[in-house]
Amino acid sequence: MIIVAGHLTVDADRREAYLATCRAAVEAARRAPGCLDFAVTADLIEPDRVCIYERWESRAHLDDFRGSGPDDDQAREIRSMEVSEYLVPDVQPTNE
Repeated sequence: MIIVAGHLTVDADRREAYLATCRAAVEAARRAPGCLDFAVTADLIEPDRVCIYERWESRAHLDDFRGSGPDDDQAREIRSMEVSEYLVPDVQPTNE
């Protein structure tokens, strides 16, 4: 499993508009083979922060989807980015 997680920053007054431009990518990712979860969300504390979280079955699934990143308009909105990939060799579900 691969997890992609982190955050990016955009101008606080543009965050809601930026998130609206992400909707199509989230919908496409969630329909993509091998996508276990995909979210781009507003941070509850910092008004300029956007949280990124993705979970994929495999590197191949992620790579197949990744052909498209942010378009030029979206990329111009991003002020900084701190996103990493994590390879998870073993998953243990929690039983609550």
